[in-house]
Amino acid sequence: MSSIAGSKSGLTWAVHISVLLLVLLWLFPTIGLLISSFRTSDQIATSGWWDALFTQEQNMVLRAKPPKAQNQEGATWVISGNIFADNDESPATISVWGTSSREISKYTPGETADLGDKGKLTVEANGDYRLENTTEFSGKRGGRVFVTATAPPKFTLDNYRTVLFSGSTTDSMAKAFFNTLTVTIPATIIPIVIAAFAAYALAWMRFPGRALLIAAVVGLLVVPLQLALIPLLRLHLAIGIGKGYLGVWLAHTGFGLPLAIYLLRNYMVGLPRDIIENAKVDGATDFQIFTRIILPLSFPALASFAIFQFLWTWNDLLVAKVFLIDATGETTVMTNQIVELLGTRGGNWEILATAAFVSIAVPLAVFFAMQRYLVRGLLAGSVK
Repeated sequence: MSSIAGSKSGLTWAVHISVLLLVLLWLFPTIGLLISSFRTSDQIATSGWWDALFTQEQNMVLRAKPPKAQNQEGATWVISGNIFADNDESPATISVWGTSSREISKYTPGETADLGDKGKLTVEANGDYRLENTTEFSGKRGGRVFVTATAPPKFTLDNYRTVLFSGSTTDSMAKAFFNTLTVTIPATIIPIVIAAFAAYALAWMRFPGRALLIAAVVGLLVVPLQLALIPLLRLHLAIGIGKGYLGVWLAHTGFGLPLAIYLLRNYMVGLPRDIIENAKVDGATDFQIFTRIILPLSFPALASFAIFQFLWTWNDLLVAKVFLIDATGETTVMTNQIVELLGTRGGNWEILATAAFVSIAVPLAVFFAMQRYLVRGLLAGSVK
């Protein structure tokens, strides 16, 4: 029965399972990145993103009120409060606590720690504390308290405020976001416009050397990008373009044109010949045929290449490093900004997770908005 026409192959389930596994392999890290972007640094350091919805035990380093908040009760000087409220933390239940990083679990809630000439400290399970001494407290900062607490799930938008609206140039992703748009949008539109004209000429116009040009375009598809970076930069400097947006636009255009021409030419050559011949019989010029017939019919291929070019340009770091001056931060793109965050905030994983998710949010929106054209564009010209 397995050989009957129309019956499903035994490999169908294997294909479906493989596709499902690939989807999950891409989906899980993305979900983890999204959840981590709303978590605090302490939560990320003590538990995985899959535990974000459950009560967690975490270690925290908090500070008591400074000496200026002390009150005198008879012959005793007292500093009291709630260790969580004083540090703008969510309420939690303390299991153990300590006054030294070497002994973070020395005391249980309700016990009193003898700090010598610094007084005595008592911490309760709900975070209430009382620090008292027979002499007046001195100094500018409150003492550190190391607590291990069971805290409910907590999500915050502070990471996004830091990433998008930070005042310093080094930490702000907002400027890098608009810089990336400034690079990506022209670098996507320019090669599409040029490639569309070239693809129409290679598909429907007869002229000497057309086959050689098609072969050259196919050959350029396998040329490594890295080989052309330095020669192209030297050319830009020689003709006065230098480093800047114009240079990076032209670089992305040059690197994207071979694929664009190849993809669009394969699609256009598969369009019905009768439509074009009838238009020529009616007196339409090549430009009119191109703008009124070819372009509307080629929208799936144009959208398919636009997705590839947009994603590649948005996620690019190498070309931006070579063709943009980013020493002052005025033209820094998001990929480079994330690298800077890795250098300056190596331990702040919540900031890195937020910056990374902000970076992938726009490509995801573009892909899901235009993905229905992707397969149609990629299969263009594959069947005759």
